[in-house]
Amino acid sequence: MKVLVTGSSGFIGAAVTRCLLKRGIEVRVMVRSDSDLRNLDGLNVEKVFGDLRDPESLRQALTGCRQLYHVAAHYALWAKDPQIFYDINVTGTRALLEAARDIGIERIVYTSTIGAIGLPPGGGPGDERTPVSLQQMVGHYKRSKFLAEQEVLDFARAGLPVVIVNPSAPVGHRDVKPTPTGQVIVDFMKRRMPAYIETGMNLVDVDDVAMGHALAMEKGRIGERYILGNQNLRLYEVFSILSGLTGVPAPKLKLPRVAILPLAYANQWMSDYVTHRPPRIPLEGVKMAKYVMHYDCSKAIRELGLPQTPVPVALEKAVRWFKDNRYA
Repeated sequence: MKVLVTGSSGFIGAAVTRCLLKRGIEVRVMVRSDSDLRNLDGLNVEKVFGDLRDPESLRQALTGCRQLYHVAAHYALWAKDPQIFYDINVTGTRALLEAARDIGIERIVYTSTIGAIGLPPGGGPGDERTPVSLQQMVGHYKRSKFLAEQEVLDFARAGLPVVIVNPSAPVGHRDVKPTPTGQVIVDFMKRRMPAYIETGMNLVDVDDVAMGHALAMEKGRIGERYILGNQNLRLYEVFSILSGLTGVPAPKLKLPRVAILPLAYANQWMSDYVTHRPPRIPLEGVKMAKYVMHYDCSKAIRELGLPQTPVPVALEKAVRWFKDNRYA
């Protein structure tokens, strides 16, 4: 059986690809002509070129496959032209699912994001049933992924066999870009974090996320969402673990979010109108720090059998990989 994986050169997509290969599955990967393919080096996969903004390339990539893992997305906290988030994450997802429907793909796993899951207004962890709206989405990435997820749910209601997974913040090896979470680890290792804004997050080993995709394909209920996460932590707890792994002292100065917001707005303005490069202090990241992003992952553990590698082990993998590859 042959499957197609989109986004296979990225952090999660590469982990999904490796997981499937270990399970003896024949994998075709769709990559762009300008993709960084380091994460695919040495893998026995069939490569095809395609772009979510090119519907014909999607049909060609899907032809001959029985299953689809749609992991690809434009994932960033800033873009020179925000329309790219919607062209790739929303319109591209719709085009891919239309092609999958027309070709007759047997089963699909769609990679959404934890950011599309709601948080209870009174505090406490969110789960797959927590109400949420577009107005609660911070930034273009989250808004576009929320809208894309609504498209996917519409396809599922119309009969397309698609399951949704919502990874939290994955960490581990091969974070080549790196992701925003990976960048926090790199900055910590390079002693670039003299202070911090307190927030909360849910961390998970990227290899567990990959296995969660495979399990969702096998066991997930059509049209259902599954949070692929593990441990809820405060940022100072993450720094404490990283300090124990690296010997780098954890920052002790906790800054109020309102003190950083003016700097973030200034950085955003400079990026938008002067440098055209990502801001050093991402405005969307500062805004998101307001929310303690803690989640209940029990549904995926109960229904899928999602593995739960201890988060300190996952962070150690990330630290070792960043060190071995000279990121820090």
